[in-house]
Amino acid sequence: MMDYNGFFRAELDTLREDGNYRTFAELERHCGNFPNASWHNGAGDVKIWCSNDYLGMGQHPTVLAAMHEALDRCGAGAGGTRNISGNTHDHALLEAEIADLHNKDAALLFTSGYVANWSALGTLAARIPDCVVLSDALNHASMIEGIRHSRAGKVIWKHNDLEDLERKLAELPDGQPKLIAFESVYSMDGDIAPIREICDLADRYGAMTYLDEVHAVGLYGARGAGIAERDGVMDRITVVEGTLGKAFGVVGGYIAASAELCDFVRSFASGFIFTTALPPSVAAGAAASIRHLKCSSEERRRQQENVAAVRRRLDEIGLPHLDNPSHIIPVMVGDPVKCKFISDVLLKDHGIYIQPINYPTVPKGSERLRITPSPVHSQEDIAHLVTALESLWTRCELARRPVAA
Repeated sequence: MMDYNGFFRAELDTLREDGNYRTFAELERHCGNFPNASWHNGAGDVKIWCSNDYLGMGQHPTVLAAMHEALDRCGAGAGGTRNISGNTHDHALLEAEIADLHNKDAALLFTSGYVANWSALGTLAARIPDCVVLSDALNHASMIEGIRHSRAGKVIWKHNDLEDLERKLAELPDGQPKLIAFESVYSMDGDIAPIREICDLADRYGAMTYLDEVHAVGLYGARGAGIAERDGVMDRITVVEGTLGKAFGVVGGYIAASAELCDFVRSFASGFIFTTALPPSVAAGAAASIRHLKCSSEERRRQQENVAAVRRRLDEIGLPHLDNPSHIIPVMVGDPVKCKFISDVLLKDHGIYIQPINYPTVPKGSERLRITPSPVHSQEDIAHLVTALESLWTRCELARRPVAA
């Protein structure tokens, strides 16, 4: 008989030898004092530099007050799926806020961004007759899984390559239903899709557009609706998918689209129908966060200033990072063992928490530290981070960029 546990151990040992084994630091964020956190399976406090709570809204007083009020009013859980006793007034209010944010007729709430992509893409592609999905080569795993689950026709186009996308659109029959699936901000490289030009191609070839804005909502646009709002093309997007677990600081995912499309997904998506609804307190907190960021640009402004400051300091000491127009700073290591080593030493010796990003999240040879400055990092935090990175770059004998005179 097969030694199942022996097989598991051998596979895990291979991950360790390759430098790709993932360990979790047990952290406890300090509310009101983020990015500080307690490190429970280590020693002392640390500064978090890789959080997707991009604006610190997970500790914003307005969000916390809304969650406390809903918790006292409704209790802890929703009580079931949205179809069976779990559809609350707070869910309806949140969906109305999301629809308004994206200037769409309707929105539909899911338990996570992953589930939103898996359910919405899977349902649309599966149930639209003869639909083919044209998927950007660097789309998130949740989009890939949704498309795979649909069993619809799939065409992968080169990342952000408009010529390749058009070539592949032109190869499809004129009357065949088509869905172009792509992201706005790509989370590992931090680059941004040419949304307007993709919409031009969609119009020319009769395709729907499905835009994942999870790393952009809250962060871009006059009201925080994302890159599509910033670029003035929101009305040209068929489906906007977003998350409540990053810049909005809570948890959950959603789509925003026409009333008919949202109702269609609501009626047919198993990932919506058979999943317990988010707690009302979470929905209330997310709605408060969205309302706040619709009106306040201060958090976005301070975040952008800190992103620019970190980039400038890295350039001054020649540490290689991917140039991109977003808030994500990938510091390139290019070696899985050294990337893990740097991450471990930053945590143990410098009190800086940055998880290594290794294969399979990124291709082998492009291992990196993914840094996400927030508006709640101080100038002292930035100086400490850059000094620690510089010492470890020297210690690991890693290449640097030429420093401008």
